[in-house]
Amino acid sequence: MNQHLLVSIAQEHGLPVYVYDASKITSQYQRLTQAFSAVKKLKINYAVKALNNINVLKIFKKLGSGLDTVSIQEVLLGLEAGFDPHEIIYTPNGVSMEEIEQVAAMGVQINIDNLSILEQFGQKHPNIPVCIRINPHVMAGGNSKISVGHIDSKFGISIHQTPHIKRIVTLTKMHINGIHMHTGSDILDVDTFLRATEILLDVVKEFDTIEFVDFGSGFKVPYKEGDIATDVEELGEKLSARFNDFCVEYGKDLCLMFEPGKFLVSAAGSFLTKVNVIKQTTSTVFAGVDSGFNHLIRPMFYDSYHHIVNISNPEGKERYYSVVGYICETDTFASNRKINEIRENDILCFNNAGAYSYTMASNYNSRYRPAEVLVKDGKAFLIRERETFEDLIRNQVILDI
Repeated sequence: MNQHLLVSIAQEHGLPVYVYDASKITSQYQRLTQAFSAVKKLKINYAVKALNNINVLKIFKKLGSGLDTVSIQEVLLGLEAGFDPHEIIYTPNGVSMEEIEQVAAMGVQINIDNLSILEQFGQKHPNIPVCIRINPHVMAGGNSKISVGHIDSKFGISIHQTPHIKRIVTLTKMHINGIHMHTGSDILDVDTFLRATEILLDVVKEFDTIEFVDFGSGFKVPYKEGDIATDVEELGEKLSARFNDFCVEYGKDLCLMFEPGKFLVSAAGSFLTKVNVIKQTTSTVFAGVDSGFNHLIRPMFYDSYHHIVNISNPEGKERYYSVVGYICETDTFASNRKINEIRENDILCFNNAGAYSYTMASNYNSRYRPAEVLVKDGKAFLIRERETFEDLIRNQVILDI
């Protein structure tokens, strides 16, 4: 994103602030759909949990995307953004039967990932179509917290329990219209993904009522120059050919679905902070910013890398800094990172801040969550106001003590 525009946004809307580039979101969506253009029926369902601002959801609605949701609240956000219920798939984990029934009553596609709920739902609502989330027992993904297809994962029904699924379907006469998997995020090896695909397609063969196959997502995006990323073009070529052949074997054209989040919005996001203080210790130069893991927890939680640029002194001599936050715990964004000379009051830009950044923000230390800005057609629009003290106490019930 243009650095001069980012500086002007910081000056107009204050810091810290999240900024999203609508054109980058669009190009990533188009890149993915083009990679799978050989498939007759393709549906991309954007993962709302990555970035849930309603204005961003409206961009995906205009692009023709559906939505992947994991809570009734995300479903409601999707409806508020203008999506029809049939354009939304709901894939919860560990939620109550009551919530699943509420979402089903809205007309949203249900995706169930455990045998207990599957049987209960089938007994009560045999006529409501259900997708089944399978655990393929394929380890894919980067950090262990985002690898969800391994044998000890809490997500999905084990492929070894397929006979149990079939027994439930036979006894309840419920309608299974989709099969789903998600192996994890930051997938590097296309062949590993294709191996999981074969496992998933073997499950599809066990049912004659399937209308779509959801391959999840988890495409790795680059975080710095020279970083490895999922080759979606290679995956598109190989998976499209295999899927088309499978549709012939199955006897009808199935819909191929994906549910990307990070791939679509990560690179579109920038997080801007102000440098409060430069602190020199015996061996380290700290740049302390007006933010912390209350705003961007990914480096602390996932050990994730975010490239940091000093956009107010881009020509300064490079030096090594540890960029840290203002939270009363260790909250290090980067250690001994080479950055153009940082001065107090400079503006630092964290790249790849579009996914799992604002949506994971909190009010820890009673700090306010930042504002959000969308850049569309070269213009910047405020799409979420910065929180105030009134937001902190809005739902507190104050007693006369």
